[in-house]
Amino acid sequence: MRSWCKSILRPRASLPSCAKQKSLIQLRARTITTTRWQGEAHQLLSDLERRISEIPLERFRNFCIVAHVDHGKSTLSDRLLELTGTIAPGGNKQILDKLDVERERGITVKAQTCSMIYKHKGEDYLLHLVDTPGHVDFRAEVSRSYASCGGALLLVDASQGVQAQTVANFYLAFAQGLRLVPIINKIDLPSADSPRALEQMKETFELDPSKAVLVSAKTGLNVEAILPTVIDQVPAPVGNHLKPLKLLLVDSWYSNYKGVILLVRIFDGQVKAGDHITSFATGLRYVVGEVGIMYPDQTRQTLLRAGQVGYIYFNPGMKRSQEAKVGDTYTTVGAEKLVEPLPGFEEPKAMVFVAAFPIDQSDYAHLEDSINQITLNDRSVTLQKESSEALGAGWRLGFLGSLHCSVFEDRLRQEHGASIIITPPTVPFKVIWKDSKEETITNPAEFPDGGTAHTGIVELQEPYVLATIALPQEYLGKVIELCEGNRGEQKELHFFTATQVLLKYDLPMAHLVDDFFGKLKSLTKGYASLDYEESAWRKSNIIKLQLLVNKEPVDAVARVVHYSQAERVGRQWVTKFKQHVDRQMFEVVIQAAAGRRIVARETIKPFRKDVLSKLHASDISRRRKLLEKQKEGRKKLRAVGNISVGQEAFQAFLAK
Repeated sequence: MRSWCKSILRPRASLPSCAKQKSLIQLRARTITTTRWQGEAHQLLSDLERRISEIPLERFRNFCIVAHVDHGKSTLSDRLLELTGTIAPGGNKQILDKLDVERERGITVKAQTCSMIYKHKGEDYLLHLVDTPGHVDFRAEVSRSYASCGGALLLVDASQGVQAQTVANFYLAFAQGLRLVPIINKIDLPSADSPRALEQMKETFELDPSKAVLVSAKTGLNVEAILPTVIDQVPAPVGNHLKPLKLLLVDSWYSNYKGVILLVRIFDGQVKAGDHITSFATGLRYVVGEVGIMYPDQTRQTLLRAGQVGYIYFNPGMKRSQEAKVGDTYTTVGAEKLVEPLPGFEEPKAMVFVAAFPIDQSDYAHLEDSINQITLNDRSVTLQKESSEALGAGWRLGFLGSLHCSVFEDRLRQEHGASIIITPPTVPFKVIWKDSKEETITNPAEFPDGGTAHTGIVELQEPYVLATIALPQEYLGKVIELCEGNRGEQKELHFFTATQVLLKYDLPMAHLVDDFFGKLKSLTKGYASLDYEESAWRKSNIIKLQLLVNKEPVDAVARVVHYSQAERVGRQWVTKFKQHVDRQMFEVVIQAAAGRRIVARETIKPFRKDVLSKLHASDISRRRKLLEKQKEGRKKLRAVGNISVGQEAFQAFLAK
């Protein structure tokens, strides 16, 4: 007992050594630095919130940038973010393009948002910017962006002038009632023709050229004139923060840690962490975990109020992305009868379908996980499992267009290292049966063959699109010839300047996805631009084209074509497939069958043993006897022989 007391009362050891003192000093310094950094970050957050809270609704401006592909939307967004101090000048380029494939291709695939604070005439303004995609495949992204905006910057390249997608974006924004601000970009280029671009905007859209702003987003020339013009011309959003909460779900994306994150536009009321809100579409209830704005990354705020656009995620998180229905209205629990839900959006429909198979079937589980991860943030992709006798288990994927499909494939290869076989794109077809039942078929292998077509089918239909092509006058004849050769019907021909033509054609969508845009660019040396919208379903003389190997159909290679194309496509198929099939000990016959009719054939000759090599001076009858015996043996071998075509042959055949 006494020894235990002595050990307790024993004085502490002497002061630490110099090394220990040094480490303690470093630890204290690190702690002070961390505390100071946290304090500065908190102070910065507090300053940002304080500035936003002092800005009334009348000094809010929500606007987007719309233009044709490669007219400089993302570059202009960078300059505006630098001008307002949201990002440091000279840093990362195309800050709002988050995907690797966007930076690599120089295109915007997904609309991105950012809030900015801009001081104008001594007063702070809260500006909300949306950078939208320029390609027609992603028009749904542009349409959703308009719902959160009161105006749009209509951007036109001074060297290219008004293009097809510029026209489409204008009419879409005009229908939504947005205030349009004309911007002429790339005025620093040697080939820039600003007066021509202004004249086109006046004649095509009836926009006042005197209100246009001429800039160079790349060099920053005159960019500072854009935001004052936006403040003067774009109206402030309408709303009341004292009314019950009414917010619109504009977009959503998935986070592994937070669940589904919602991008919302607040129309009335305000929302903060801890609020209980409910969905009008699903009736589900959630507890708000955090609210904030994109500045340009997610920046937490105490609350979001009427007129603002920001993000929300829940605690516990929303785990299923299907619950976040874009265009849905949310309100506070208990206020459902006081709030009128907003009209929402029309869900985009998949119009281009491909089949995807892993090169090695052992990679099936990995590829499935990769596809599911990408579709969490891109719900416009439709997914259905499929199997093929030739290629094994896979999926039937539906996309908004050919570029959408190409971007999805690039993301699978780059972000997930997937090795896949993609079949050529096809479009859906309608079958109307005798009992008035309508069936939409997206898989060509399921399309009824010629035998069924004569018994139970009343009508076959295919989708048409209204294509708008803007091009220089000198290429008009070639483009008309291309459209007519693809079964097009001319609807309109309009000269919107002395040298620029706007051409409108009704085209079968099956031809549009068959590299129509590539052929158009080739014919016009890259000067033509294309936009299209769904037109109607039309009765058509279409038939299923199949590839037969020794009279057995290959299910992975099937396509629905117009009757007039069957022979040409069939000949291309058998010629190309013959190059990738190995010779056998028996004859291999490759045929293309349109319905019951064989439209093309190629034969791969068998390996042949020289049975006459041992005969030197024999009689002719002896020679004939040996040749006949060999011929009979070949017949038996062909009857029992079964050719196996490897995946390498299909991969080479399906490659572009």
